[in-house]
Amino acid sequence: MGYSIAQAERVRGAVGGRAGVTEKEMFGGIAFLLGGHMCVGVHGEDLIVRVEPRETAALLREPGAKPFNLSGSRTPTGWLLVSPEGYHSEAALRTWVGRGVAYASSLPKKAATKPSAKR
Repeated sequence: MGYSIAQAERVRGAVGGRAGVTEKEMFGGIAFLLGGHMCVGVHGEDLIVRVEPRETAALLREPGAKPFNLSGSRTPTGWLLVSPEGYHSEAALRTWVGRGVAYASSLPKKAATKPSAKR
């Protein structure tokens, strides 16, 4: 499916050059990771936002929020898709990005992995 470069640029701006943020292609889109944990990403035009699992049900009532389920199988808690209507304003985008950053920041930093040796 790919991802919207324009939306990825908006997210990149909202992440604001925080220390420890890296980018990685995941889920057919682009993900922004903090301490090795995905906090937010872009899939098509939608945001993927990682949130506190206990807040998933409440956040699904927000405009544009829907369950994150790209495979059609199990829908994980703590992950949401947000359509453009839910983050059209810069304030709304920063709110969603902030939620993802806050949750990823609460997790222990992942240890760096070494690339596997080529045989």
